[in-house]
Amino acid sequence: MKALLIYPEWPDTYWSFKHALPFEGKKSAFPPLGLMTIAPLLPKHWEKRLVDTNIRKLTEADLKWADIALFSGMLVQKRPMLEMLARCRRRGLKTVVGGPITSSVEDMANHADHIVIGEGEELVAQLAADIEAGKAKPVYRALALPTLDKTPLPDISLVNPKYYSGMAIQYSRGCPFNCEFCDIIEIYGRVPRTKTPEQVTAELDLLYDAKWRGSVFIVDDNFIGNKRKVKELLPALTEWNRQRGNPFTFFTEASVNLADDTQLLQMMKDAHFTRVFLGIETPVESSLKQAQKMQNTRRSLLESVRRIRQYGMEVMAGFIVGFDNDPEDVFDRQVEFIEESAIPLAMVGLLQAVPGTQLYRRLMKEGRILHEGYGDNMDFRLNFIPTMNPERLVEGYRSILERIYGAEAYYQRVRRFLADYHPVHHKQRRFCDYVAFCRSLFKQGVVSRDRAAYWKFVIDAATRYRQSFDVAMTLAVMGYHFQTLTRIACESD
Repeated sequence: MKALLIYPEWPDTYWSFKHALPFEGKKSAFPPLGLMTIAPLLPKHWEKRLVDTNIRKLTEADLKWADIALFSGMLVQKRPMLEMLARCRRRGLKTVVGGPITSSVEDMANHADHIVIGEGEELVAQLAADIEAGKAKPVYRALALPTLDKTPLPDISLVNPKYYSGMAIQYSRGCPFNCEFCDIIEIYGRVPRTKTPEQVTAELDLLYDAKWRGSVFIVDDNFIGNKRKVKELLPALTEWNRQRGNPFTFFTEASVNLADDTQLLQMMKDAHFTRVFLGIETPVESSLKQAQKMQNTRRSLLESVRRIRQYGMEVMAGFIVGFDNDPEDVFDRQVEFIEESAIPLAMVGLLQAVPGTQLYRRLMKEGRILHEGYGDNMDFRLNFIPTMNPERLVEGYRSILERIYGAEAYYQRVRRFLADYHPVHHKQRRFCDYVAFCRSLFKQGVVSRDRAAYWKFVIDAATRYRQSFDVAMTLAVMGYHFQTLTRIACESD
């Protein structure tokens, strides 16, 4: 049996980094870890080929080679996935779809021969056996959340690391919080499940043996969901890195209460974490309470960001507008918070009511759902009826993007960040290398319409922030992606 594993292309969003990757000579931010993890669960005698369409196109030769095509992806990847599913089915090629998208899209069974709902550790072996026997069912649904000691090592041989900006591993699934708009707790549960330190270091061994050096993204939706377990892992990461001369830096996603635990912050610093993504969402406390994001209330969010930064970690953050309790001045308040916090990479999006979430169910009961949505929170097409005038909401959102990613505003925010940022003691291995720097000088310093602001920033980075010059130029390159995408979005109808 020849199994073709297919990963759909990411749309052009803040998370894709498509406009920054060419500076580094890369094609995608991270490899498709889900498919790489599922592959070892398939029978050993099956031949496997992985096509990441962010790296190359799916060809007719691929389809001719395969006996079955297996897809994984998220709601935001629905459109390209449906197009490729249709190609497969026109050829008579059997198709299987798994991943988060099957929990979000109710009609996915209409587009594939077989769908897998839930985590695959306890489903894939039976699915494969049924396929070989010619009696596979249309739907396979996980009845329980598996422990992660059953999760195999990802098959890194299926990808070529040189095409990716970073590698990825997973430590845990699930989150203890109860945010109304979040589908993570619906899919993976509210009791975080973790791998053992030995499992994690074995995955790092795979990356190291594959000659990878650089950044590793721990893809957990909340890395610190189980703080006790994380504190057991971090010393193992620190020692593994130390013994090999610190080949990896790490970054991840965490809840804001990370700032409350200085021991944990120090342990992450020792393990060489250099960046963390926080879901800040909004400085409007009434909106946080309505969204059930209580972990962000009763605290100074600004102080939380500063404390994390004191431990050598840059803060990226997500922000949302469109909550029912958002006041008319929410757009100004978001901009003021982003500027005051000096968060260079602020991912601001419109609220999406994602199928399967508490928010979606509530708005459905209230008769406010328009359609299932697209999974892209930069899409101006709202999928629900907001309490604020929709045109006012979209125009206010557009104004946030224009204000925080205008070149002068962005570079000034990076300057404030650099003034407060103290790189940790280890060597920085970041997005920007010599080739990327030269490309940046040409594309941003010669071709770009924002070249005047860029050159002022480069001069400041080389004189005032020399200890963080690599970080500064990395943020300049990443800023190009945000500025380009913001310009495209704001000029669209």
